[in-house]
Amino acid sequence: MRVHPLHHDAGAYPLTLYYESACPLCNGEMRNLMLRNRDGLLRFVDVSAPGFVPPAGGPTLADMLTLMRGQRADGTWLTGVAVFRLAYVAAGLPRVSQLLNQPLLGRLAERAYPWIARHRRALPHWISHALFETTLCRAAERAANDTSRCHAGHCDIHTHTER
Repeated sequence: MRVHPLHHDAGAYPLTLYYESACPLCNGEMRNLMLRNRDGLLRFVDVSAPGFVPPAGGPTLADMLTLMRGQRADGTWLTGVAVFRLAYVAAGLPRVSQLLNQPLLGRLAERAYPWIARHRRALPHWISHALFETTLCRAAERAANDTSRCHAGHCDIHTHTER
């Protein structure tokens, strides 16, 4: 298991990430995490998939379309940056999680994330493409030692999602 021992939280994994694949920014970040999910600690649920029904007792679909939601293995629901902190650890990026736990950067991320989430559709598509489809995809592929799935800035990964 590649989870950094200082950040391992047995009640957190597998962590289920509820994301909107119809959003280029959201989809790009989830594809990045899918590529890095070598230990299977993350599960991905597309809330924009036809027939998606939110889990009983959890956030509504409207809530899930507003901010990133995640559910820990112990059943606890998380929102926003807290979801990403655990997801980055599971994806073998504990330093990113550590940065989000720093007092100044953590507060900045907590304040900026709702604004970014609210305005994500207004962001030019080229930003998410450049960041996720090109830069992070290639980095994830290098990390996985499998360059066969990135071609001309596009990732041809087979995503396994739950519904």
